[in-house]
Amino acid sequence: MALILNIETATTNCSVSISEEDKTVFLKEDNNKNYSHAESLHVFIDAVLKESKTALTDIDAIAVSKGPGSYTGLRIGVSAAKGLCFALNVPLISVPTLEALVYQVKMDEGIIIPMLDARRMEVYSAIFNSDYSQIRETEAQILDEHAFAEYLEKGKVHFIGNGVEKAKGIITHPNAVFINDKLPSANEMGLLAHDKYKISDFEDVAYFEPYYLKDFVALKAKF
Repeated sequence: MALILNIETATTNCSVSISEEDKTVFLKEDNNKNYSHAESLHVFIDAVLKESKTALTDIDAIAVSKGPGSYTGLRIGVSAAKGLCFALNVPLISVPTLEALVYQVKMDEGIIIPMLDARRMEVYSAIFNSDYSQIRETEAQILDEHAFAEYLEKGKVHFIGNGVEKAKGIITHPNAVFINDKLPSANEMGLLAHDKYKISDFEDVAYFEPYYLKDFVALKAKF
């Protein structure tokens, strides 16, 4: 049975888990509203290994949230994952951030739209049905009162992620269901990582880069 170390750093939630097959064995995470990944990530990795009584040498693969999300957060997570893969000589698995997020929504019918906050009135979003099958690719989308109208007219649409705070002030359709205070977590990564592990869907450790979706823009300091 495969043991996978899962790393999620795409948002303010610094999250690490150990999964066996598709089940979470131990989870450690902290969303303190600040990006503390540089200080916390390796501490959390040590903690999940200790609490699950797992040695690093027992790990069969490293899974990392690939994005989209915070540029800095993604780079920290991917750098840590790649370093562990090189050191342990194990494969690297990338898990789409928005796809893992939808597994926090349990429902029998309707649409799920995970959305992460981007700059200004933009969100990174994708669209999934109730079976978690993706029916629209990930996009950077500007929110307005007509956003996702074609789906809202057909039935319930569940919005999840930190982009919800922007969306619920703009999207007022009665079919819109806003799930508050939810962020991507390593807890849901195990299932997707295990599916990829079974078919040897691995990344090239030397060349893998996060999926930023948009180019990083550095703001000039004001003097």
